[in-house]
Amino acid sequence: MSTSLQALDAVTDQIRQARATSTLLRVRGGGSKDFVGASLQGEVLDTRALCGIVSYEPTELVVTVRAGTPLADLEAALREKNQCLPFEPPHFGAADHATVGGMVAAGLSGPARASAGAARDYVLGTRFINGRGEHLTFGGQVMKNVAGYDVSRLVAGSWGTLGVVTEVSLKVLSFAPCEATLVCSLGQAPALDLLQRWGGQPLPLNASCWVHDAAAGGDTLFVRLRGAVAAVQAALPRMRADVLALGGDFAVMDNVQAGPDWAAARDQRLPFFSVPPAPGLCLWRLSVAQTTPVLDLPYAQFIEWHGGQRWLWAPAAAAMQLHATAQRSGGHATLFRRPNGALADLDVGAPVFAAQNATQARIQTALQTQFDPDGVFNTRRLYSVV
Repeated sequence: MSTSLQALDAVTDQIRQARATSTLLRVRGGGSKDFVGASLQGEVLDTRALCGIVSYEPTELVVTVRAGTPLADLEAALREKNQCLPFEPPHFGAADHATVGGMVAAGLSGPARASAGAARDYVLGTRFINGRGEHLTFGGQVMKNVAGYDVSRLVAGSWGTLGVVTEVSLKVLSFAPCEATLVCSLGQAPALDLLQRWGGQPLPLNASCWVHDAAAGGDTLFVRLRGAVAAVQAALPRMRADVLALGGDFAVMDNVQAGPDWAAARDQRLPFFSVPPAPGLCLWRLSVAQTTPVLDLPYAQFIEWHGGQRWLWAPAAAAMQLHATAQRSGGHATLFRRPNGALADLDVGAPVFAAQNATQARIQTALQTQFDPDGVFNTRRLYSVV
């Protein structure tokens, strides 16, 4: 029996045993995202033995990978063919810890998400084991191949609450032929207004972030362009004129420096994320409409996704204020990191996620009941299902 089949049998046996003994299981790859969520209950079900690239067709832009494969290994294989995962999945922690299964289960995306799409948009098919110990297959290796519910994308962002991802097929893309990162000295309000103007124009926008960066001289907007050489070169003078008209400074970064900086933003290794402004603060993520103006909050922010994702450090006691602010802006707030990097089972006295309404709760319960009727994976990492 092959190593992959033995690993698959071991995972299936662990699930069936857990079901028989009413044991909670917590699906885990490299543990790079253990800090996210409401709880870390349950016996660990380690997926790292499910490892390896099953098939890769560069000309078809499709790769099929087992869930325990290190994300860094997949990205290295793609890079050899000048291809990538355009949504720039974050690694967090050591480079070799994040796994492909964890990437899909978390459903998190990096700086390019607003322009390139989310992780779930690149999931073509999945295989996973449900709470009954059944190995199910959904989707395939093309963008449209079945009618009915798109369960593969439902698994993306489910955080292991529906089952164990064992294999995933992903759409990949070639690297853009040209890239440029702009550095603009602009306050938050004019930066957000400018991003909205640029978003309505035929510009090769790929990523953006705004932050009060003391090292860079104050309020700074970074914008990354990606696309055809002619498109990027034509955009630079137009965007420069827009920035100068607002009284800001404009420069183009060297790509050798810009590349690691964007990777640091993706993995939250920039000073904003690593050095909280005061002890005991939590890192909050506010997902709002891109058109949302400056939020009336007394907390310094790091703004990504052309205004759609806003990070800030605030006390746990500000939970209700932040949830309400995000909801008024058409979005939601998430308590992303606890003080001092504590794990998710630390009680900070604040709701991690926005409260579900009755319809959302009913759908959540129905899904988990369908895929995991005995609650094997009901670790309360997302929402408690009784």
